[in-house]
Amino acid sequence: MTQKYKHPRKSSTSTVGEALGDMLKQYHLNDRFDQNRLLSSWEKMMGNTIANRTTKIFIKNKVLFVELNSAPLKNELNLSKDKIKSIVEKEIGVGVINEIIIM
Repeated sequence: MTQKYKHPRKSSTSTVGEALGDMLKQYHLNDRFDQNRLLSSWEKMMGNTIANRTTKIFIKNKVLFVELNSAPLKNELNLSKDKIKSIVEKEIGVGVINEIIIM
């Protein structure tokens, strides 16, 4: 007698979110996904005023680089890096960024 192939699926059902989370974890894409979520929700997290003065934003090696076109705002955000990091951690999750550089 031949044995039937047993598919390695979970026996229980899962939600789409759980399945997506499992896929991201399996392909080691969690960090990239979280970083893109951070970049796309920058305006929501920081507000319209800061978002309108942000000319460039990117993440490299868990460092968030934010380029602004307003010198007073640069100074203000440089003094508020801990607050920005806590907002990001609350919205996106802990460990997405380790440092913030305001340019």
